[in-house]
Amino acid sequence: MANVVVIGAQWGDEGKGKITDLLSRSADVVVRYQGGVNAGHTVVVQGQTFKLHLIPSGILYPDTECIIASGTVIDPQVLIAELDQIEALGISTKNLLISETAHVTMPYHRLIDQASEERRGSHKIGTTGRGIGPTYADKSERTGIRMLDLMDPDILRKQLNWTINYKNVILEKLYDLPPLDPATVIEQYLEYAERLRPHVVDCSLKIYEAIQRRSNILFEGAQGTLLDLDHGTYPYVTSSNPVAGGACVGAGVGPTMIDRVIGVAKAYTTRVGEGPFPTELDGELGDLLCDRGAEFGTTTGRRRRCGWFDAVIGRYAVRINGIDCLAITKLDVLDTLDEIKVCVAYEIEGQHCHDFPSSARLFARCKPIYKTLPGWKQSTDHCRSLEDLPTEALNYLKFLAELMAVPIALVSLGASRDQTIIVEDPIHGPKRALLHANGTPVTSGV
Repeated sequence: MANVVVIGAQWGDEGKGKITDLLSRSADVVVRYQGGVNAGHTVVVQGQTFKLHLIPSGILYPDTECIIASGTVIDPQVLIAELDQIEALGISTKNLLISETAHVTMPYHRLIDQASEERRGSHKIGTTGRGIGPTYADKSERTGIRMLDLMDPDILRKQLNWTINYKNVILEKLYDLPPLDPATVIEQYLEYAERLRPHVVDCSLKIYEAIQRRSNILFEGAQGTLLDLDHGTYPYVTSSNPVAGGACVGAGVGPTMIDRVIGVAKAYTTRVGEGPFPTELDGELGDLLCDRGAEFGTTTGRRRRCGWFDAVIGRYAVRINGIDCLAITKLDVLDTLDEIKVCVAYEIEGQHCHDFPSSARLFARCKPIYKTLPGWKQSTDHCRSLEDLPTEALNYLKFLAELMAVPIALVSLGASRDQTIIVEDPIHGPKRALLHANGTPVTSGV
């Protein structure tokens, strides 16, 4: 039995969807514990692409129970469209459960999100405009609508009649937008409620019961460590806690119930939206990584900014999350390069810095200090074992593991499930097992 958290070790978009899908074959339950429709996981199975936003990746396994936990915020319109899409492909959603205490994204959340971002002008933070921040704000302000409110027509009418009139003042007076009609919104959301009603339960209890049965549980985060509200590159962050600790709060379980934490990181680095990015590459090389890696957002289609692997933020992610092992994705994107750089430290005003700074202003002044490694100049997408990798590619992985001081358990070399080297099973494998090359333990921590 193992209860495992999968988190992004960079700025999100690390390929967590594929890794979660891969690990779900060993999981009895998959739990999405935070975020909203601003997240997107792309999974490719037998040439078919599935783009998921709220539904956990484990939905592609017919016997896996999938839970959207209370730490998420749910846009019913998007969730229902996603259910329709999945079911149209012949995939059952009967095992999908939705927390009754998860908060609901309303139309005024989206309008306020988009209008406030526009008002920021040059101070934009790069929101997706999907209403996520305002939904979490209402949750903290204790004026939010929860799924259990959505299920009760009398409560929903009472709450929304007051809330929409209140939000209309903001829409009209602050943003010069037309008001929403409470009756229209209420009727629309009552329809959503009936479609979702069979799935809404006490998910914290369901997870606890699964733990008591000694089931394998996979906790799936959205976004990444550097987008965490408390520990990311604030203010250029999301409105929830993607870090491993967020799984306990978002799912409603105690920290003693988590057995392992798997960090997912690309073999290079990307980020979407605004904010400092020390290793960002401009020009042809950045374009090459973007094109080869298909670096466009699942949710928004926005082009991702690309740069060299940053071991400073990698070590920070290991520390903040308590990462036990790593999954390195998109190694194949580097196949054509003559040489590859890795940021091993920063220079800040003439001083070397090996630790991630909390200040976004200070972070913006960080200059990367690089170590250059030779490229392998050959395709790796066919590799299915460490022995298949070119020597330079294996050495690159060893170097990353040494810098991060964490073993690598999985290496992804393409979008499909089978394009993966499984060094050890992160759910059933021995804790802190090292990467082995030709049967010899690599004591550097790969």
